[in-house]
Amino acid sequence: MAKLASLIGLAAFFGFGLAPTVAADMTSSEVTKALFKAVVGQPVDLSSKDLRELDLAGVDFKGAKLSDSKMYGVELAGANLSGADLHNTVLDRAVITKANFSNANLENATLLRVSMFTTLERNIAEAPSFAGANMKNTKLSGWWDGSNFEGADLSGAVFGQPDGYREGLLASRMRLTAANFNGAILKGTEFKGNQMIYCRFVKANAAGANFTGADLTHADFSGADVTGMDVTGANLLETKFDGAIGIATLIGLSQAQNASHVVP
Repeated sequence: MAKLASLIGLAAFFGFGLAPTVAADMTSSEVTKALFKAVVGQPVDLSSKDLRELDLAGVDFKGAKLSDSKMYGVELAGANLSGADLHNTVLDRAVITKANFSNANLENATLLRVSMFTTLERNIAEAPSFAGANMKNTKLSGWWDGSNFEGADLSGAVFGQPDGYREGLLASRMRLTAANFNGAILKGTEFKGNQMIYCRFVKANAAGANFTGADLTHADFSGADVTGMDVTGANLLETKFDGAIGIATLIGLSQAQNASHVVP
């Protein structure tokens, strides 16, 4: 027993990402039955529940209350969480392939190292939707190619948050190729160093957003508010700023790569 404890301790020390071993408060069947009985206007209250590693794929949460819940490693492929209250919820390592989080409240939630693709090809048709969601101060990491954040409030969110489970062997840099941020609120949002090729930011409010060192090749900021946006060291190859507001206030434009076409 002492030897086993020592091995577990060493694994935790070196950041091997051991999942929590505490049992969930409910079974998948119990959650599904509770949600099935829910009626319009009376969402199921699962706040502060430990639901880690449950299989809830394809489940319609009917706007359930899930604030402060632990959903580490939960299977949510194809699940409908539109309008759900998930503020302060831990969704790290969750499987969110084709999940619908539109208009959900994810303020202060964490979505670190989530899985959304079934193959290494990263089919963007499998990406989740967070359209219109409240994601203020949300922390995210992993591969998010093609994800939909259209109209979402991402003020103060951090894309590329270091892993909370000390899995420091993997880079915190995110992939967000072709992600949709059209019309999103990105005030003070952190995108530092991320790969954001072909991302769309049309008419987004990106005032004060941090894109230091990000790859914004072919990104589109047409009609966006880029006042005080930091592009120091960013790659602006064929990045569009047609009709953008505040170009003259861009921070670090002279230190950005391929920025000759960006005229303040």
